[in-house]
Amino acid sequence: MKIYSTLTRTKEELVPLAPKEVRMYVCGVTVYGVSHVGHARSAIVFDVIRRYLAFKGYRVTFVKNFTDVDDKIIKRAQEEGVSPSELSERYIAEFYQDMEAIGVLRADIEPKATDHIPEMIVLIERLLAGGFAYVVDGDVYFEIRQFPGYGRLSGKNLDELLAGARVEVDERKRDPRDFALWKSAKPGEPSWPSPWGDGRPGWHIECSAMSMRYLGESFDIHGGGEDLMFPHHECEIAQSEAATGQPFARYWIHNGFVNLGAEKMSKSLGNILTIRELVKRHDPDALRLWLLGTHYRNPVEFAEERVRETARALERLRGLIIEAERLSVPGIDGRYPNALERGYPEAWLAAIGHGELTRRAHPCVERFTDAMDDDFNTPGALAALFDLSHELYRYREAVGQGGKRADAFANGVRLLARLGWALGLFQRPAEGVAPSPARAAQAEPLVAEREQARNQRDWKRADELREALRKLGATVEDTPTGPRLKWERT
Repeated sequence: MKIYSTLTRTKEELVPLAPKEVRMYVCGVTVYGVSHVGHARSAIVFDVIRRYLAFKGYRVTFVKNFTDVDDKIIKRAQEEGVSPSELSERYIAEFYQDMEAIGVLRADIEPKATDHIPEMIVLIERLLAGGFAYVVDGDVYFEIRQFPGYGRLSGKNLDELLAGARVEVDERKRDPRDFALWKSAKPGEPSWPSPWGDGRPGWHIECSAMSMRYLGESFDIHGGGEDLMFPHHECEIAQSEAATGQPFARYWIHNGFVNLGAEKMSKSLGNILTIRELVKRHDPDALRLWLLGTHYRNPVEFAEERVRETARALERLRGLIIEAERLSVPGIDGRYPNALERGYPEAWLAAIGHGELTRRAHPCVERFTDAMDDDFNTPGALAALFDLSHELYRYREAVGQGGKRADAFANGVRLLARLGWALGLFQRPAEGVAPSPARAAQAEPLVAEREQARNQRDWKRADELREALRKLGATVEDTPTGPRLKWERT
């Protein structure tokens, strides 16, 4: 299994610090507003990475934090006339609702920055004692010239950083590129006591202190969005390794942006599409499937039509689960049976119980795991999943003609569901009935013609086509994302 590490810019074999155990930290959200589709992408990417590691038999400890004290939180709280803690707690609750809507599992540990001020103070004291930091008027800064490796993650050199627009201008610093570890208290802002006076932590020190608290001074995987690579993750490496003298994280994983037109989607740009808006217009699983159709390291451009197309593809996969249920074979759903189960996927293939279907399914499963083992290549894994669905539909057609076994078909669908679990798919109960491939093929041109008639306001023809679909056994529901067919039992 290989992972692309941003630090080395190469794919490296996954060799955890402890055998069959992966300790993983992902930078979470700063809680001052509702989450958007960019947050959804990052959350889904690391949800899938965590799921697949568990699928492969690793014991995963997954930590994802909340930044609940920050300039933006303080400013928003002042605008709304509430305390920063009240504001952050509200948006933490909103975050959980959004993540549940898109099927993202909660982390094993979800620390808040304000609960870990003592750990941050201890870490800052270590940096001061080691000569890596200095105090100025109650503020504490990390001196980047004392850490020669600064810039290796992002590929930036120190001279380039001098001209960077993000460098704060503060004449008290020894170097304008030095970053804050502790900020002295200002009127009207939350503060905590420290050896250097009342104040609050800088942004970067939070994640170093919290990750080390729960995962140790060295751990396996550190992840986050591409925008966190610099300065946040660069500074995390510097302060952590300066304090401990050990490598901080072995593998650094960064997901690409979601773009809206030519721009990155972000709160600061004001061009966000919130998760709650999107799940009103689109099936949440279709949104996940669309995002996984692009490799996590590449940018993806949002397009409503692409998500609608993905929803139609998703129904093809769900149709198999519905059809297995129709055959009265219990236990077909997307719940992962046991993360510690051994013998997969060979045992699952053997459980199909029919040689021909097992032979057809085997190369699909191999392609799925080969793709995911290659830096979590979800587009390749999805292609294998759809190939498996094609084989299952072929076999189901033969079951209907009396030549194949329904239990073998059901076990094949169980295999599909177990692979889908690793991608976070099939988490909601399937509704309706799956059509036969023949009926589905007959319905497709009728649906397309009906949409054209509706666009031309030819309501009579649209009604005729609705009736034609009804005779095939399909009821048409017109939704904001396009027509949806509900098939009747036959």
